[in-house]
Amino acid sequence: MKFFFGSLLTVLLTTVSIAQNTCSYWQQKVDYKMEIDMDVESYQYKGKQILTYTNNSPDTLNRVFYHLYFNAFQPGSEMDARSRSISDPDGRVAERISKLTPAEIGYIKPTLLTQDGVALKYEVVGTILEVTLNKAIMPGASTTFNMEWDAQVPVQIRRSGRNNEEGVALSMTQWYPKLAEYDFEGWHADPYIGREFHGVWGDYDVKITIDADYTIGGSGYLQNPAEIGHGYQQPNQKTMKPKKGKYTWHFVAPNVHDFTWAADDDYIHDTYAGPNGVTLHFFYKNNPDIKENWKNLQPKTAELMVYFNENIGMYPYKQYSVIQGGDGGMEYAMCTLITGNRKFESLVGVTAHELAHSWFQFLLATNEAKHEWMDEGFTSYISGEAMNVVMQENDANPQSGSYRGYVFLATSGQEQPQSTHADRYTSNRGYGISAYSKGAVFLAQLEYVIGKDKLNETLKRYYKEWAFKHPTPNDFIRIAEKVSGFELDWYLTDWTQTTNTIDYSIKDVAFNKGGTVVTLERIGLMPMPIDLYVQYEDWSQESFYIPLQMARAEKDNPYPNLKRTVLPDWAWAYPTYSFQIDGDKKVKSMMIDASRRMADINPKNNTFGMEQE
Repeated sequence: MKFFFGSLLTVLLTTVSIAQNTCSYWQQKVDYKMEIDMDVESYQYKGKQILTYTNNSPDTLNRVFYHLYFNAFQPGSEMDARSRSISDPDGRVAERISKLTPAEIGYIKPTLLTQDGVALKYEVVGTILEVTLNKAIMPGASTTFNMEWDAQVPVQIRRSGRNNEEGVALSMTQWYPKLAEYDFEGWHADPYIGREFHGVWGDYDVKITIDADYTIGGSGYLQNPAEIGHGYQQPNQKTMKPKKGKYTWHFVAPNVHDFTWAADDDYIHDTYAGPNGVTLHFFYKNNPDIKENWKNLQPKTAELMVYFNENIGMYPYKQYSVIQGGDGGMEYAMCTLITGNRKFESLVGVTAHELAHSWFQFLLATNEAKHEWMDEGFTSYISGEAMNVVMQENDANPQSGSYRGYVFLATSGQEQPQSTHADRYTSNRGYGISAYSKGAVFLAQLEYVIGKDKLNETLKRYYKEWAFKHPTPNDFIRIAEKVSGFELDWYLTDWTQTTNTIDYSIKDVAFNKGGTVVTLERIGLMPMPIDLYVQYEDWSQESFYIPLQMARAEKDNPYPNLKRTVLPDWAWAYPTYSFQIDGDKKVKSMMIDASRRMADINPKNNTFGMEQE
């Protein structure tokens, strides 16, 4: 028995060791070949799909799940129910789904599904297709699924659909049976209720047959431009086919996690030379009221891409398309759909935001349902910085609007942690501020903690190490730690997993013969290092930096021309901190964080001897 238990212990220890060693990063792969035949009169289409799935996980898979997103646009769907029960429904949705007729709804109906040639059992459950496998997919193995389906494009309500408010015929987003993601957390077969997406990296080969009058823009590279024409052919190259009947457009999109297209019979198609050999495509309605803005948008888009290349990393594909369609602005692989009847500044702004998503979502492909703030917030931050330069806005703090939005939410009594699943927010406003504004402040405030140069370096290294992967919040913060030398677990935890707030005050200023004794107080639960700026009666200035003990590091002086004194660390558990400014100079005023990069919810107690704005 002693020998038996000793052997068992050895086996268990060995097993644990192996299990721990399997925690290195992996991700699944899926390759799609699809053929679509679209009827533009009925808005119905038939699809064929050959999907090759490679299981790079250490797990044996006995079932798979597909997303059938168009099924959300049916009366009684989860999207419909949620829109009619949430306190502040999205005006684009509201009760519209509940009123759709059979000819207006969306659907995807599988008619055939096989695995390696053998028919499979499956069940449609709302927007999810649940599939039981005949043959398990072993670690490292690949399998082929063959599917055929019938579908109908819904009336344009949210992101996808036909005949949007600006008259674009087809906004084809999330239009095909899409295999759900499986990662270290398991399957992510989230129903389509209202938020965004998570997909598997792979290669797409897509053929779309549609009436010859229609022009298509979207993901990937067109393989038959001379045959199609529509502005894709080379200069002086004639279209090989007469313009009648139907054309088949053949696109290839390598190493993406989605495929999107839009089509209209009245599109203007322009191209513009972008940086690094990228061709920028612009598709917009032949509307005299918007032509000038869309022409002027083109060089600005190139400038924006230059900014993102320099401040994040190089855009790796050779085309990007800005397409009029959809219901606002939404990012997709190698393209975006935006509404186009806008003032010029708005048109550039929405393009800046959606183009930035090509980095923060389509190349750094976080799970948007779980970490929506990394997607929307990081994009809001970098697009705000880009707009400040490209549009010469000259704003000292391009993120000031995000700070105002965050403080409003944090003091409303309605805030939920950023770790809340995107569909579980009690209000759309709460989701929006948390994802966009608080997400942007996460980066802007990190600049305050570690310094601007270190933040810039962090963003570039994050892209270099995690492009074409699925990074998590921990992956980002570990990069920031390596770059800056700071310990930042406290920052990630308090900001994203709690609703703790930052509130520091200048509690007391006492003058004595030896100098000035300053007492600061931490009122909020979230810790921060402190920059205190002091102005004397002779108008001279200096700063005092109080490092946060748990951060285990000190940032460089953000204003090298200003004298700075580094004081002893402040440990979080102590609610107050006192120090003395030696000398005979009389203090005129002082302020905590003159940069306004720290998201203190009550700036009124951050000053001494100054009038509040």
